[in-house]
Amino acid sequence: MTPKILHIGIVEVQFGEDVTIVEPVNLYRCTIEDHAFIGPFVEVQANVRIGSRSRIQSHSFICEGVTIGQSCFIGHGVMFVNDTFSTGGPAGDREKWKPTFIGDRVSIGSNATIMPVTICSDVVIGAGAVVTRDIDVPGIYAGNPARFLRAIHS
Repeated sequence: MTPKILHIGIVEVQFGEDVTIVEPVNLYRCTIEDHAFIGPFVEVQANVRIGSRSRIQSHSFICEGVTIGQSCFIGHGVMFVNDTFSTGGPAGDREKWKPTFIGDRVSIGSNATIMPVTICSDVVIGAGAVVTRDIDVPGIYAGNPARFLRAIHS
């Protein structure tokens, strides 16, 4: 038998100015704004917007329906989730998927998992954290589930 082979690539992407991409990547039907950086082994799915000057490090997965603001940093191996398995298994229907909104100047540490939430601007998410609830107060968050640790002092 011959397997069905799907090739990785860049398909129907709207790019801003001076975007850097390190292949191999899988980017399709998404928007990547000015001066953004996409590292190797990253998948960015349809209906995703990555803001200007944001950096996505290697091995991260950004699922359909995620919006990332400007000047954000997404560490290595960060996983975004849009299906909460609320029916006990995969939704199987895009209508049941939920969006995620990341504000500006948000840093997400390596191997964090981001459930469908809204994260306000000026937040740091620690490495390995699991964000299960909206974050509406700027500061540093870590743990599973992620909890507020302290304010960011400049």
